[in-house]
Amino acid sequence: MTPRELRADVPALDEDTAYLNYGAHGPSPKYVVDAAADFLADHEYDPTGTDPYERAFGTYETVRERIADFLGADAEEIALTESTTDGIARIAAAIDWEPGDVVVRTDLEHPAGVLPWRQLEEEVGIEVRVVETEGGRIDRDAFADAVADARLACFSAITWTHGTRLPVRDLVEVANDAGAFTLVDAVQSPGQVPVDLHAWGADAVAGAGHKWLLGPWGAGFLYVDRAVAEEMTPSSVGYRGVETPTAHDIEYAPGAKRFEVGTTTPAAHVGLLEGIDAIESIGLDAVTDRIADLTDRLKAGLDEERLLSPSEYETGLVTVDVAEPEATVERLLDRGIVIRDLPHPDAVRVSVHAVSTEREIDDVVEALSGEP
Repeated sequence: MTPRELRADVPALDEDTAYLNYGAHGPSPKYVVDAAADFLADHEYDPTGTDPYERAFGTYETVRERIADFLGADAEEIALTESTTDGIARIAAAIDWEPGDVVVRTDLEHPAGVLPWRQLEEEVGIEVRVVETEGGRIDRDAFADAVADARLACFSAITWTHGTRLPVRDLVEVANDAGAFTLVDAVQSPGQVPVDLHAWGADAVAGAGHKWLLGPWGAGFLYVDRAVAEEMTPSSVGYRGVETPTAHDIEYAPGAKRFEVGTTTPAAHVGLLEGIDAIESIGLDAVTDRIADLTDRLKAGLDEERLLSPSEYETGLVTVDVAEPEATVERLLDRGIVIRDLPHPDAVRVSVHAVSTEREIDDVVEALSGEP
């Protein structure tokens, strides 16, 4: 498959709209939605066929194995969740916090990587340290100082604010040396850059497939290193997270499965598998190369002084300084161009995928060039 062929399969991508907001939501190909809908219909409309629980549980395992293979992990290290926020929250709730425990995060985190620690700060009395960054970059020494006595460090693999790639493996090693738990927000990675969770070495990684993988909402995943998971007690327990649901004593399922609770439809994750197949049919290297070419074209057409993202390619997220971000987004929408504004930095962000076109890039360059 080529990026152009994949684009033709996405009903939302038409000639009248330049959609450049994949960092928030990647519109799905028709067969992604069809796969999810077909599973749901079969599951609900055929009660005399395969046992619905048997089918759901078999699908959970198929999905788990496929996601693990795509992300460079083992199936037992993957829990199926609803979103990145859901995954981060499950980890935060599984730690026995004490007043004075230290959590370190950067100032580049999405609210998913901010709010759980703020809640614990208010309710338990933990200390949250925020590592200040510059231009989407984190200083290794500043990070090392902050995590020296920390219980947990939370950071993004790709920043949603600048589109920069943080040195995940390096930061994990720094935190490990300090004895801190490492939790990575990876939602901006799968589908646009290669991901190898074992190579990253983090204790836990949360992500979802509704952005660059063009999957449905609700198809989240949580990686937890098996040895680490064995030492964690989930805050909620249900029959999917234990070995024997009817046993008197609770024996949690091995690995990340202990973080799953009860009856949920696999439909969104079934759709996600189609999205993964589509990206892999193009080839992740080809996807990355295409995104790089298009972002280079975008950056070359803009005043370099307005670029808040690196001038050299790192990801498809490109942040641009404008005087009135919200108004700019509305004006571009009137011209059929979809981008988004950011709260920090106060700017707009253009998200370029492999399915984007040169015409879309030229349209957004022209539109932004007229902005103050």
